[in-house]
Amino acid sequence: MPGTVLLLAASPAGRGRLVDAASVLPVLAAVPPAVLSGTDTANVVELADPLEPQAVLTRLRAAATAPGPLTLYVVGQLLLDRRQRLPHLALARTTPSTVRYTAFPWHWFRDELRLRPPGGTTLILDLHTDQETWQTLGIAQPPGSPDSPGSPGSPPAPPMLPPALDSGRDTAVYGRIAPPPSRSRRTVGEPAYMKAVGALLRSGRRPPDEELHRQALVRAAAEGAYPGFVLARRGTGPVPGNPHTVITEAVRSGRHADAHALAAQHEQSAALAHGPASEEALHWAEVRADLAMLAGDAALSCHIWLAVAAARLNTGQAADAPSVETAVDRAHHQWGRIGDPVRARELGSALAELRSRVPGRREGALDHVRRQLSQLQTQN
Repeated sequence: MPGTVLLLAASPAGRGRLVDAASVLPVLAAVPPAVLSGTDTANVVELADPLEPQAVLTRLRAAATAPGPLTLYVVGQLLLDRRQRLPHLALARTTPSTVRYTAFPWHWFRDELRLRPPGGTTLILDLHTDQETWQTLGIAQPPGSPDSPGSPGSPPAPPMLPPALDSGRDTAVYGRIAPPPSRSRRTVGEPAYMKAVGALLRSGRRPPDEELHRQALVRAAAEGAYPGFVLARRGTGPVPGNPHTVITEAVRSGRHADAHALAAQHEQSAALAHGPASEEALHWAEVRADLAMLAGDAALSCHIWLAVAAARLNTGQAADAPSVETAVDRAHHQWGRIGDPVRARELGSALAELRSRVPGRREGALDHVRRQLSQLQTQN
């Protein structure tokens, strides 16, 4: 199958910029798509200093649903939102006070990649942080420590990620988090690791991910770039009997009904074992919602996401919890794709009620639902 490549380079446009993320794109753009992907052919999507998190989400969602291997090259700057202290990828309009609304929440990567087949997704990262974000991520090694993972001459880094940067257990992750700049440094940093990756790939040969990662660290260090905290984790490969693998294969072969039925069986089993509002049961409900989307049944997908959101709220989860916001946002997205006015009106009323409790990150989301509902009232 042809591969898919997403090149994402993002950093704030103002004084808070720590890295010139977009400077790496000419290097990566000079690499043949097949080499970027490690497949015979590949489609490449490039996002340079995007302005809106929803625009990034749309491209990521399209890439995540494409068949074949997916490789994401992400360069940018991590910031924390002030309310929940969750890491976000800063975009061009992001400032410290607007992170929640203008930056891309890191957990959206995990949410969008979770239905990817095991062994089919690789994240290659060159991330930069300020001191506050570095400490909040739980990186114990201070910048500049000779014992930090990835220091020249130190043992290889353990295959781990800071928990807040979890991107899904089936996703392979390689790269680095550059240490915070010293207070005396006033210049904008360079994505040295990713530039080394691009330079290596311009040779026309794509080594295995682990070897590419190792060579890039060595090359960047030779040019004087301190690697910081090294990210290195293999993704899980296809596991015979793994229900997610079986479901993915059913979707790939067009057996959407079989995939949905299998997910429903696992949801029922989880509900009997742990309760209908348990994380185990809600996980499979979310899988069913995604499967309905992939099958083109927007109404069913919307209905399931609404039920998931309501269940999470009823168990006491906060209205701004990432899992709740994600459920309502996805219900809203699928609602806009429903072609039947009668069904859209029915689900729109439930969506409006939920939107009044979960406004989400997009300003005016509730007003949008109300306007659309008003228009639907005039349709047969």
